[in-house]
Amino acid sequence: MNTLETIHTRRSTRRFSDKPIEDEKLDAILNAGRFAPSGGNSQNCHFIVVRSKKVLAKLAELAQTAFAEMEITEGMYKSIAHSIRASKQGGYVFHYDPDCLIIVANQKDYGNNIADTACALENMMLAANELDLGSVWINQLRWLNEDETLLGYERELGLEENERVYGALAVGYADTENGLPERKPLERTGNKVTYITDESNA
Repeated sequence: MNTLETIHTRRSTRRFSDKPIEDEKLDAILNAGRFAPSGGNSQNCHFIVVRSKKVLAKLAELAQTAFAEMEITEGMYKSIAHSIRASKQGGYVFHYDPDCLIIVANQKDYGNNIADTACALENMMLAANELDLGSVWINQLRWLNEDETLLGYERELGLEENERVYGALAVGYADTENGLPERKPLERTGNKVTYITDESNA
């Protein structure tokens, strides 16, 4: 794929097969994230790579417990409300049980923490698509990044005291007939574009 094709055909994958990612492909995805731009070239992102089913299950358990204790409020972002509702029902697995979950943390007092994390995640999603792997951006750990129980467990996994999680990426082979992610581009119905030219201001 060329760059534009990789961008246009990237879709979110939420069903993964049990086929493991080859180490060289995972390394390539992580390097794509590490080469993302960062404010002042700070390179503050911390990539925590989880390939343990036991750890994935524990993260899902802790997130479900935290969400289940929350209440849905008027005007709440619909995805957070969904996480709360699903957690109260039980059996909620926020990360879709992939072969790999890449948690991206950054310094909590750094003003570009979310932006830098977003750049790294986008690079990794595009790299995954190029390598015939599916991926999906995961927000739940960011929404819970001040939950003390989750924080404590994440610190056991390597999160530093001055860091918080600002995003994550579930990545693996798609659970499809051919093992490839869905790549049919979705029609753009939003993301308005406004052109400002010398002629338009005349």
